[in-house]
Amino acid sequence: MKKQRVIGIFDSGVGGLTVMKEILEQLMDVRIVYFGDTARVPYGNRSREELIRFGEESIAFLIGQGAEVIVVACNTSSATALPVLRERFNIPMIGMVEPGARLAVEKSMEGRIGLIATETTVRSKAYSSAVSRALSKGSLPEDSVLREAWQQGEAAIALVRAQACPLFVPLIEAGLSNSAETRGIARTYLAPLQTACVDVLILGCTHYPFLEPVIQEILGENVLIIDPAMAVVQELKILLQHMEGGGLYGPVVPPSVSVLGKKHWRTRYYVSGDPGLFRQVGNTLLREPIDLVEQVTPGE
Repeated sequence: MKKQRVIGIFDSGVGGLTVMKEILEQLMDVRIVYFGDTARVPYGNRSREELIRFGEESIAFLIGQGAEVIVVACNTSSATALPVLRERFNIPMIGMVEPGARLAVEKSMEGRIGLIATETTVRSKAYSSAVSRALSKGSLPEDSVLREAWQQGEAAIALVRAQACPLFVPLIEAGLSNSAETRGIARTYLAPLQTACVDVLILGCTHYPFLEPVIQEILGENVLIIDPAMAVVQELKILLQHMEGGGLYGPVVPPSVSVLGKKHWRTRYYVSGDPGLFRQVGNTLLREPIDLVEQVTPGE
């Protein structure tokens, strides 16, 4: 019988549930331990040093719960802290930025890529760099006209506009995704992207898929919305295949006894803040209800 791998996911709050949802729907043979750092949300205005410390505490906690792979389901942490975290932990990690940039390049029809993200992610210019790296490593648009034009030097493919949306995460964490206030703020944030005539828009924060219907309504059907979670799942599939075959990552640390002792579970949820609020907001996204959320304090 194939072993069920344990995937550890962490985010500043409920946003990472959008990534978890995609993993659960596409990978039937994994279990997920989820940690939402809701006591310290949002991460978007945190310093690099804080994000590294928060990441260290979250990853150490998830490893203690049996995680064999870590998904950093936070674009802000992926953009700023992930390189350091990879150096400090001997465990495979997948971030959000590189997969999201590759998917945007592949799906663009006009080469005009837009981004909405937290202030820290926008300042880092991580997505702009990742788009350039994706092209240099061979990722190309699926659209043959744009692909040929770019290869012949007749068209550019680049991140043409990045917009910080600092109020989105607090609104989503408060369960106000569909409120009139959120729609008004979204129109203000998205106006510069409309002016820039982007043809694809990267949701550069895992909270933002909660707002996808609102964003699509404002931008119109001609703008393709890119959720990096889709690309993260594909990268995770490849990673797990390598692990099963003893490939790139070799053997991994087995789950802890506490995890192995709970045979009949597929997801477990932990937060650093209010479990009730997390459960309330999370249940608006997931098909299966979140019944139990445990409050913990990583690092203690």
